[in-house]
Amino acid sequence: MENSIAVRRKKLKLSQAEVAQLTHVTRQTINAIENDKYDPSLALTFNLAHILQTTVDELFVFEQ
Repeated sequence: MENSIAVRRKKLKLSQAEVAQLTHVTRQTINAIENDKYDPSLALTFNLAHILQTTVDELFVFEQ
C-alpha cells in the first residue's frame, strides 16, 4: 500500500517525531509507514488522515 504521508507531513511542516507524538506511536513507526514497511492499524490510519488534514482515500493508495 503506497501513501503520501511524507509529502503531506512536509507540506504542513511537521517532523516524523511530531506526527509520532500526535498519533501516540514512535518516530520509527511513522518512518516505517512512510517507507511502505508497515501497514498501520485502521485507528492509526484515520488518526494520520485527521492530523495531516486529508482523507484516508487520499492518504493511502491500495495496489494489488
